[in-house]
Amino acid sequence: MALVSRVSGFSSCSSSSHFRKAKTFGFNPICSLNCTSSSSSSSSSSSSSSSPFTEKHSIERYQRDSWVYNIKLEDASSSCNLPFDSNSVRENDIALQLPELKKMLKVLREKRESGGCDGGQGSCGPGNVYLVGTGPGDPELLTLKAVKVIRSADLLLYDRLVSNDVLELVSPDARLLYVGKTAGYHSRTQEEIHELLLSFAEAGATVVRLKGGDPLVFGRGGEEMDFLQNQGIQVKVIPGITAASGIAAELGIPLTHRGIANSVRFLTGHSRKGGTDPLYVAENAADPDSTLVVYMGLSTLPSLAVKLMHHGLPSNTPAVAVERGTTLQQRMVFAELKDLADEISSAELVSPTLIIIGKVVALSPFWPHSSREASLLVEAKSAFEAQSLTSFS
Repeated sequence: MALVSRVSGFSSCSSSSHFRKAKTFGFNPICSLNCTSSSSSSSSSSSSSSSPFTEKHSIERYQRDSWVYNIKLEDASSSCNLPFDSNSVRENDIALQLPELKKMLKVLREKRESGGCDGGQGSCGPGNVYLVGTGPGDPELLTLKAVKVIRSADLLLYDRLVSNDVLELVSPDARLLYVGKTAGYHSRTQEEIHELLLSFAEAGATVVRLKGGDPLVFGRGGEEMDFLQNQGIQVKVIPGITAASGIAAELGIPLTHRGIANSVRFLTGHSRKGGTDPLYVAENAADPDSTLVVYMGLSTLPSLAVKLMHHGLPSNTPAVAVERGTTLQQRMVFAELKDLADEISSAELVSPTLIIIGKVVALSPFWPHSSREASLLVEAKSAFEAQSLTSFS
């Protein structure tokens, strides 16, 4: 059973220093959280428009989650940056949240014990956990089932790449809690997220775990599902449109196309700490008749491109990098594989950026050499179909 004490143990470190009184140092509590406006939390290349997602220390995040801090955020300044390292900010954040998390658990458990959830019979089972995919950003790409579950939740744990527009669909009576991760800052470890889900489900709440894209495609949804099911918690998965599908459709790129690309491969640019180099697959991925989609690959693309070309993928293979795909802030860079890393650097693209590599990219109406490339691909496709017909004659 997940007990109230588990809430005090959400940090993977058992040291009591994680749960001491919040270190405000005489400042307003919101300033101790190192908040910034979302428009200033990204690189300068994107500062002209605010992020469509929840940036790690944005004012919007703390306003959305204000219930768990029990402080007023209306007067928070967008420039209240303190020289805390990321770990200090994380510890302080957790310390501020603990009292309200415990209070919510207590209310839920008292409700169950009083028979409020089963007509007075005095007992009831745990709540359900829903792993919900919210797509790449555009709220109109949500499934009807996802919208229904989002609106019926008691508590929603959401990641960074759940768009602000999607979060607007949450019921005003529900509670939102940010558990997102970015490079160098994890608001919650994966183990802490597991314990949050378990504690509130055992208290009888309907808990929704919101993830960008699809929860079972590079979303660690499988780990959360496995953990909860082993604890006797029912988990329901509601799929979302993964970034590869949503962004490719937005750009008019067919991930597979008869005679041009007979398969598609999804690759992560990150590996788990101490794990195998994510680029080790380059030899097998260097297939000119396949489409390669790289998630979270900004930092590793230069090495990946070199390895792909070394293993035989033509250097002039069409490719595209798409920042914040399907949102109003979408930016994209088209280039041949040999030039893509340099073009991305020049454009200063930031995370999240999806990369698509393959001949099908030239079929996009946005490809700068589209007419010539498309005609060549159509000719190749026609030759393929003619050869196929000959083999059957």
